[in-house]
Amino acid sequence: MINYNLHQHSNFSDGRDAPEAYVKRALQLNFRAMGFSEHSPLPFPTPFSLKKEKAEAYVRETARLKELYRGQITLYRALEFDFIPGLSDDFYYWRNKLKLDYAIGSVHLVKPGGGDGLWFIDGPQKEKYDEGLKKYFGNDIKSAVKTYYDQVNRMVENQPVEIVGHLDKIKMHNAGRYFREDEKWYRRLVTESLELIKEKGLVAEVNTRGLYKKRSDRLFPDGETLRQVGKMKIPVVISSDAHQPDELNSFMDYAEKRLLETGIKSVVFFQKGNWEEIPLI
Repeated sequence: MINYNLHQHSNFSDGRDAPEAYVKRALQLNFRAMGFSEHSPLPFPTPFSLKKEKAEAYVRETARLKELYRGQITLYRALEFDFIPGLSDDFYYWRNKLKLDYAIGSVHLVKPGGGDGLWFIDGPQKEKYDEGLKKYFGNDIKSAVKTYYDQVNRMVENQPVEIVGHLDKIKMHNAGRYFREDEKWYRRLVTESLELIKEKGLVAEVNTRGLYKKRSDRLFPDGETLRQVGKMKIPVVISSDAHQPDELNSFMDYAEKRLLETGIKSVVFFQKGNWEEIPLI
């Protein structure tokens, strides 16, 4: 049974509760570790990212909680970085400024090549996904999805992250409507990204949020992509991507079963700056 979560959001970004509420819930769940991972600051207003003016408060509060709960639970300070070519800050800047323990790298906003605007692929509304696909890519799903994975690849190649967040989240609002995951062009894009993740020695996150929010019927990643992760021996970590304390362990048991079904027999745990392999059976 997984007893830690390295990906969650408090009210310093788009989570519902104060950081200490998550710590208290983690203790009730007998977690041995938890990582704060607010959405990184961005150079334009968003309803979800850590505000630059609150960055120092985030450091102070997480430092306070680390000390207060020392001996009861290990707490980490991290960010889930949004990578947007030409717009997001270099990850090194915030890593150093906030003295992060680790970093998650994700893509939620896709920047069209040579164009303005951003395609938002996340959130609860399929309509926004559809509108962006039409507005920025003329409903050319192959071009849009390729741009997404190219953006992921640029992040993996050039930015200092340990974990790649919800790699195939591009599938969520697709929901089988525009493309199938078994199409050759799509499999080539996924394989290219996985090869880069493997080459860089990064950890692939298995994210449960789509399931418990009822926005997806599968994990990110799942199916053939998850099987590839296992075959390539890319280390994985299960995260719930919690936005409120009661979500800290949501669908983690299910994710463990899915890993075993796809041939993945271990996950990794972050300890003292290193990744420790933990068998699932």
